[in-house]
Amino acid sequence: MSARVLDGTAIAAEIKEEVRREVETLAQSGIVPGLTVVLVGSDPASEIYVRSKVKTSAELGLASNLITLGIDVSQAELLNILQRLNDDDAVDGILVQLPLPRHIDTRAILEAVDPDKDVDGFHPVNVGRLTIGQESLVPCTPAGVMEVLRRQGIAVRGKDCVMVGRSDIVGKPMSTLLLNAGATVAVCHKETRDLPDYTRRAELLVVATGVPGLITPDMVREGAVLIDVGINRLDTRAQVERFFPDNPAKLATFQKRGSLLVGDFAPQSYAKASAYTPVPGGVGALTIAMLMHNTVKAARMRRRLRAAAVGGPA
Repeated sequence: MSARVLDGTAIAAEIKEEVRREVETLAQSGIVPGLTVVLVGSDPASEIYVRSKVKTSAELGLASNLITLGIDVSQAELLNILQRLNDDDAVDGILVQLPLPRHIDTRAILEAVDPDKDVDGFHPVNVGRLTIGQESLVPCTPAGVMEVLRRQGIAVRGKDCVMVGRSDIVGKPMSTLLLNAGATVAVCHKETRDLPDYTRRAELLVVATGVPGLITPDMVREGAVLIDVGINRLDTRAQVERFFPDNPAKLATFQKRGSLLVGDFAPQSYAKASAYTPVPGGVGALTIAMLMHNTVKAARMRRRLRAAAVGGPA
């Protein structure tokens, strides 16, 4: 029996439609969730991501705003802008596009964002809330993975799960979400000895390392669910031929586009899975949808907290 493909693009479309309907509902109460994205410099990849985020938020009815700053902006100036956004009640979500220039302390900037407006889920307060199982704003990519599992009816409770990667953006929050959902979780990384011994035990294997083809078929348990968070670009014909031997269709795609996106799993690994997320069209498609979800969630959470403080309805 062939493995089931977990279509991230279709799930992202579902989530966006749910966000659009919720924005319409909030508008009936005079509430328009607002997202402000701050972009420093002119990194081409960042500009593409930001344009997509702003465009999607506008399409879904959110009040979207983009603040573009020169690469020489000082840290003090950026902090002042964030403080103004923190104080602006029309802004529900603040996103500072990474990476930032070297002269700016990224951690200081992320910590300057109001935790209740931190739609990236990177602030230590939100990290702490997630760790102890409180309602919080969760990093978009791990939250997207959980939506894939939930919407595809893939049970997590009681399962042996392995997370390969320990980044603050994906690996750590992903492992915490799985743990909170009742899974038994092992976290592996580049210093893990005998990595295959861990991955072969996993009923659910999540990989986010940025190393194309790191996980090979011999490292995968038969019937496992494979979640590929890696998005890597192959830029040479030799890379494509090594990654996809005897696959003229992939080679033709590479020749047409000049590059090819692949994940952290070797493609042959998917044959052993019961289900897997493809690259592209898997987890990556969900990140912006979950950002929109987080913005609406922040709008609701902020108003509920404020209402409770003055004795109003929760």
